[in-house]
Amino acid sequence: MIFNPMSLEGRTILVTGATSGIGKATAIYLSKLGARVVASGRNQARLDETLASLEGHGHIGRLFDLSDLDAIVPWLKALCADIGPLNGIAHCAGVQATKPIQSINSAFVMDVLTQNLGAALMLAQAFRLKACHGSPASLVYCSSSAALRTAPGNVVYASSKGGIVSAVKGLGVELVRDGVRVNAVAPAMVDTPMSDQFRTILSEENFKRVVDMHPLGLGRPDDVAAAIAFLLADTSRWITGSILSVDGGFLA
Repeated sequence: MIFNPMSLEGRTILVTGATSGIGKATAIYLSKLGARVVASGRNQARLDETLASLEGHGHIGRLFDLSDLDAIVPWLKALCADIGPLNGIAHCAGVQATKPIQSINSAFVMDVLTQNLGAALMLAQAFRLKACHGSPASLVYCSSSAALRTAPGNVVYASSKGGIVSAVKGLGVELVRDGVRVNAVAPAMVDTPMSDQFRTILSEENFKRVVDMHPLGLGRPDDVAAAIAFLLADTSRWITGSILSVDGGFLA
């Protein structure tokens, strides 16, 4: 047998935001490593596309809207009662929203914070329950390099992702007693539908300037998926409370 320290055979892992971008790439990547993937999203047709792309058998799709914070804990408990405890969560769902500070309102702020930070915290509350996690157990969030280096017009999004950084530092210590490791990846600009928003907002010259800030060029969804897989696998068993930059040198 070939030694594969990244093997996820026998593990059940929930991937949120699995219908597109980094989430979809992560679901596919984890299936290639042998995981049973529970793919979650808000669009049934796109969820079916993801499930059809997974390798192996036994994968599961679940429609769910994570913006309903009060429903997250009951939903995860019901899910685990149905399929058994999870060994990991790759929380890739979120929203990219750009507005200058003079244009924001309370509804905009709460929507971004709810989807990017609130959902992450409620997933942690649910995953720590004995009925919801097995052994080993790893929770991986998708933060952003914007939490550490941002630009005008991006302050609300950056704040929500900065909250993920702080949450990881706290949860990495707090959930040790429950047997759960907590870490995050912090991608810079990745070539996804989300980054396409910037192509429409910025001029061609300004977009090229952003690309040039990445010495290794723009990332691919698989680049981030590989980092998430590392944090879910036993190769990272001595890592918790950490932020892994996956940014092509953006923060160098």
